[in-house]
Amino acid sequence: MTDIAEPVRARADHTIFATGRQKFLGHLAMLGFAAFVAGSFTIGALAAPHIEPAAINAARFLFGTLVMACAAALIVRGGIQAPRAIWRYGVLGALMALFFITMFVALRLTDPVSAAAVFTLMPLMSAFFGWLFLGQVPRIVVLVSLVLAATGAVWMIFRGDLAALLAFDVGPGEAIFFVGCIGHAAYAPLVRKFNRGEPVMIFTLWSLAGTGLAIALWGVRDIAATDWTALPPVVWIAIAYLATFTTAGTTFLVQFASMRLPASKVLAYAYLNPCFVILYEGVAGHGWTSPWVAIGALVTIVALLVMALGPDR
Repeated sequence: MTDIAEPVRARADHTIFATGRQKFLGHLAMLGFAAFVAGSFTIGALAAPHIEPAAINAARFLFGTLVMACAAALIVRGGIQAPRAIWRYGVLGALMALFFITMFVALRLTDPVSAAAVFTLMPLMSAFFGWLFLGQVPRIVVLVSLVLAATGAVWMIFRGDLAALLAFDVGPGEAIFFVGCIGHAAYAPLVRKFNRGEPVMIFTLWSLAGTGLAIALWGVRDIAATDWTALPPVVWIAIAYLATFTTAGTTFLVQFASMRLPASKVLAYAYLNPCFVILYEGVAGHGWTSPWVAIGALVTIVALLVMALGPDR
């Protein structure tokens, strides 16, 4: 409880990373991140035809912000304090709004598999922004691990079918979502740069509020035009899942890990999303994947282990 409630103060030059125990907690947080995000593509694709992107994202961030506010009020010592330097939350909120809106727009133009393929490019982009904003220069072993993990993830996405991989056609949906992934990749290093000693829960709460406000301003017409009483159950199920797990949950986990790990390691866990999808599908009785796809999962896991256990710099 103390680790969550108390702020973790990074030095101004951002070159001193957390202790071994704090690093372990950061890695554990990102495992949870990967597990939560894994279901969002499928659930989002089911809901996307029934509601505009701005409307569903505004709803999820409204509920997600309320969930985080309740948690912060119960856990953080001193309660919820008014935000300082509010522009920071505007920047972070705009970046995440860009990601979530483009995701739902893309899911109307392409399938979840292709969108997930674009998502796997994010950790490498995050490593670039970590260098740009914080001066973090990953070691060669980290860069090689990222490339290997990406290779394994893409191999899983295309189910070990080389012909399908070579035939991958980048359409408008993939291009739109790529822009959103750039915003998400910049988010993780900026969390470390912008944090001024606030408890992670408080920082997360105001970041969620900033994201929700940005989405609401962008899509006010779609939100007003939505007949909320006529939405099918799948939309409300998607809103509940997205608000709890992939809004409040993942935002907190990314910020928690970003204060303890370099940017290149934080979003590298996005590569585990296909692994969790394989696990979920098998446990749900939808069948286990082929040995060829399992090889890709193994490559990804080994590469991430090498990266996680290696030095930060």
